[in-house]
Amino acid sequence: MRAIAALTALSLTLAACGGGSTGGSDSGGVPAPTPGPTPTPTPTGVYPVPAQEALTVAEVERIVAQAVAEASARSAPAVIAVVDRVGNPLAIFTMTGARATATLRPGTSGNTDLQGVSVPAQLAALAKAITGAYLSSGGNAFSTRTASQIVQEHFPPSAAARGLESGPLFGVQFSQLPCSDLSARAAQGLIGPKRSPLGLAADPGGLPLYKNGVLVGGIGVMSDGDYGFDPEIQDVDTDDEELVAVAGSTGFAAPTEIRAERITVDGTTLRFTDRDTESLRSTPASAPGFATVNGTRGSLTAIPGYYNSAAIQAGTPYGSEASGLRKATAAEFDNPDAFILTNGAGGNRYAPRGGSDAAEVAQPLTAAETRALLEEAFKIMTRARAQIRRPLDSRAQVSISIVDTRGQALGIVRAPDAPIFGTDVSLQKARSVAFFSGARAGADLAGVTTAAGGPDANVRDYVTRINALVPGLLSGQFAVTDRAIGNLARPYFPDGEVARGPGPLSRPIANFSPFSTGLQSALIAQNLALALSASDTPQACTFLPGPNRLANGLQIFPGGEPIYRGNVLIGAIGVSGDGIDQDDMIGFLGLFNAGSRLGGALGNPPAAIRSDQIVIATPPSNTRLRYVNCPFAPFVDTADQNVCQGK
Repeated sequence: MRAIAALTALSLTLAACGGGSTGGSDSGGVPAPTPGPTPTPTPTGVYPVPAQEALTVAEVERIVAQAVAEASARSAPAVIAVVDRVGNPLAIFTMTGARATATLRPGTSGNTDLQGVSVPAQLAALAKAITGAYLSSGGNAFSTRTASQIVQEHFPPSAAARGLESGPLFGVQFSQLPCSDLSARAAQGLIGPKRSPLGLAADPGGLPLYKNGVLVGGIGVMSDGDYGFDPEIQDVDTDDEELVAVAGSTGFAAPTEIRAERITVDGTTLRFTDRDTESLRSTPASAPGFATVNGTRGSLTAIPGYYNSAAIQAGTPYGSEASGLRKATAAEFDNPDAFILTNGAGGNRYAPRGGSDAAEVAQPLTAAETRALLEEAFKIMTRARAQIRRPLDSRAQVSISIVDTRGQALGIVRAPDAPIFGTDVSLQKARSVAFFSGARAGADLAGVTTAAGGPDANVRDYVTRINALVPGLLSGQFAVTDRAIGNLARPYFPDGEVARGPGPLSRPIANFSPFSTGLQSALIAQNLALALSASDTPQACTFLPGPNRLANGLQIFPGGEPIYRGNVLIGAIGVSGDGIDQDDMIGFLGLFNAGSRLGGALGNPPAAIRSDQIVIATPPSNTRLRYVNCPFAPFVDTADQNVCQGK
């Protein structure tokens, strides 16, 4: 009992040190003094710029041929996709005898949203390849198996983990969507990030590709017809698709030191593959050349809207103008480390600008304020200790987005080696926060229509549920963060407590899966169905009325905060690309410091209206929503702790 008491006291002590807003759940509602602004000079050039490596046509041919040899040795004919770092398809190869379709894993108690949907196998392979490329960087190598581990209802996913919270990137699978207005399409040339036909994949068989230690793309394999996820991490699978991808990546494998199994989250080691080269049945170095297998064991396959070439393509070097992501000029951004999204012809796609919402907001964000917000958040990032990067004590690298109350992107900036997935996700987070903090959320959700034009009862049901549990949440009475939205979007509420029902934004656990998360998936299910049809889908991921405030979809894991002028919502900031606490801190402190720099013209919302002031009665205890969590030992250049308290 003494040991338990000691541990309890230690837990309470550590919890009290966690970052949070004034009156926030991390501080138990006890406000701390607000310190005066003490800007920290940003070091010059703290990040190395990734070398502009790219796969050649011959190298892509080798990757495909090695994968074909292993698939043949396993009698598992497959579709093999290879992409570059920004998602351009370089090869889609369909082996003779490969299954034509893949089925998104059906639900256990009937299908909802995307469960049970059949898609062309080429789309599934492409989504896996993009996932391997987009989740990785020069500091971390993640696979689709890694993705499976971090998006399920418990972390780590296992029958033995019932009662633990959901994965740290719960919901990230619904990003990079084919309807995203950020993600580029094939008609836009080589610029990225490119869209994925199915968002991010959790089905093993997608790996990143490296050349001379530099991330250059990803490989995805679809063979068994089951596009699913791994619900049990305690066993070790022998997965044909994963091993075909391992064979294909031979010679282009991720450096051992940065693979997922070298990275921990909340004390849990991540997983890269279950089996590796020792389980291969072929010898990749002795694989027949591409010219030998092309036409005899399969052929290249076009995918309208994604890949229309009859020949293998070379990759585009990340960081070049043609790739759509490059180093910013001094005139474009006031930090030598900044990268921006470019249109491929020299123009900044998301240069800082003022808000578009003058009809709804008395004093919208100005271009100067947008620039200050981006700059101050970027400075915090350069000091932040990374969670998912090797070596230890690396600095965080993320993407940062600013939006107005209509969800219009006012500016985006990113670190040189930030994972690509965070670009679309940071914009999703900012939009989600502005939407749920705004006065029109309830009316907009109630006004969602089906493709036929009638009301969408599937979406409207969530309005009823949230109004019953948290009156006022959908009418602008509270400043809501993505962490709070995530609290309400878990299949157990409070998160992980299996004896409880679902959060009001989630499906019941009997209908839940990574393909059916609740409001998040319900909002985009129609658009994804259009994207899989011959007609494709417009660049808008929801059928919300009026301004499409969620044009690239809803996101439900932490890293977004609302921006206020006094007690008036004027926009939001979204951060993505590292640990969720790091994402929270970068946005939260960046907003605080920008407010100090601008003389109090804007900042975090008043403490009294923040989402951590909402206490929901869920007998036998009360549940308080969160606002932000900030990490322990957050900076690489100081020993400061509790850095978010009182702000």
